[in-house]
Formats: sequence, structure tokens, C-alpha cells
Amino acid sequence: MSDETERHRQDNRSPALHFEMVRRQPAASLAGIVTDICGYREISPGHFRIVEYASLTVPLVISFAEAFAIGLGRSPGDNDRYASFAAGLYAGPVMIESFGGACCVQVNFTPLGARQFFGLPMSELRDRMVGLDDALGFDGIALRERLGEVSDWDTRFDIAEGFIAGRLAEANALSPEIAWAYRTVIASGGRTRVSAIAGEIGWSRKHLAAKFTDAIGIGPKTLSRIVRFNRALSLSKRQDDDWAGIAADCGYADQAHLVREFRQLAGETPTALAALA
Repeated sequence: MSDETERHRQDNRSPALHFEMVRRQPAASLAGIVTDICGYREISPGHFRIVEYASLTVPLVISFAEAFAIGLGRSPGDNDRYASFAAGLYAGPVMIESFGGACCVQVNFTPLGARQFFGLPMSELRDRMVGLDDALGFDGIALRERLGEVSDWDTRFDIAEGFIAGRLAEANALSPEIAWAYRTVIASGGRTRVSAIAGEIGWSRKHLAAKFTDAIGIGPKTLSRIVRFNRALSLSKRQDDDWAGIAADCGYADQAHLVREFRQLAGETPTALAALA
């Protein structure tokens, strides 16, 4: 087992423990492209539900068993089943259900890394799940077959990393202006004004928004909202529900503004979300 592979195994000796999860930090050569690679396998029957809040993760899920039920901003219906897929950024909560038979590898890309890896305008993945064949073509299907032929997680992760590295070697370089603008938003905690970023690059706001949406899938204003939200969520774990202080620290106009953003990006009020933690 790789020293950088973390294993979290839960088994069916308890009804609350029903899955195996194995996570690896990517090779140094994939830094800034991939945040982590995860193996997930359910090992007891049941109906399980999680909610993921608006994030800056672009997942590639390669499934070897039952599909997940996924709803964007709502509970999934009978037709919302997805097995192997890629998903772009979504400025809202994602409801995910599984039924005790899921098994998959998930590669989590950064927004900039996803643009290079997929080689698509990320607006084509925004607010949706796209099947593996549409996202990666025959190469994606071949990757799934290779991963399905082996059973241990480390070998699967090695295959996935090699596949990613191969695609990146042929990828076009990112626009340095977009890369700089994205990192500026992140570094500022979402507080830098879009007009200031556009002015620094020498672009109009409209041109920046169009280029940003192609590369990231969302505009710089929406990116800033997600960054502020996640910073506020992180601060709430250390500041004992001082929501007025958190709102000020994160650049919200006031506490009411923060509450509205939490409702839109997480589907919950700050207080309700803190109670779920």
C-alpha cells in the first residue's frame, strides 16, 4: 500500500457502518490538477443519502457496480441515475443517494485542472452530469475496462494517475490570464472585485466572464460566491456560530446576505447547517 494512501474501512458489524473508502493524494506531477483520488465500496445493504454543498471540485466517477441517484438542488427522482460520469461546478447543494451496491473510483479535479484534462469548454459540464463516453470518448470506456479488470485500490489508482498524466501531456496550456484571475479570487477569499481583476488583465468584464466560463464553467462572480461560502463554512467551525463576525470576515454585506447565500449554495440556513456538522 502506498504511504500516501489512506484507508478508512467501515464494515457491516454495525448498521451505521456500511462502506469502505480509500483515498490517495496524487503524485507531485499532478499538483494543482487533481486534489485526490478516492475508492468507494459499499459493503452492506441499505439506502444512503448525503448532501454535498457548492464546492470547487470537478469529479470524474468511474463505476463498477450500481449507479448513484443524484439531484441538483433537489432530491433525485427515478430517472436521475448515474454510474460513470463527469460533473461540472454547480452553485447549489447536490443530493446523492445510493442503495448498498455502489463501487467506484472518483478522481477530484481542480477547476483549472479539469479544463486541461477534459479538453472541453467547462460550460458543457456546468450544472450537469455527463456520461463517461461523452466526456472522454472511447478512451474513457477503455479506462473503465482497465480499472474493472483489477480489484485492488492501489493498482486502480496507479492506472488512473497514468491515464491522467497521458492526457495532460497532450493538453493545451491554460490561458495565463485566466489562471491568474482564478488564483487571485481564491487567494482573496472571494473578496476581490471582478472589475479590478478585469482591469489588471486589461480585459472588459464581459470578455473576462466569457473566457472564465469557458475555462472554469462559471463566471468569476459565481466563483467568488462559492469561495466566500466555503470560507464562511470553515470559519463557523472555529468561531462558535458568530455569524455576524463571520459575515464581516468573509466580505458579506451583512448577516442577512450570508444567510441568503447559505440557502442558495447549501440549501440550509447557517444555523441549520452548523447543527448538522
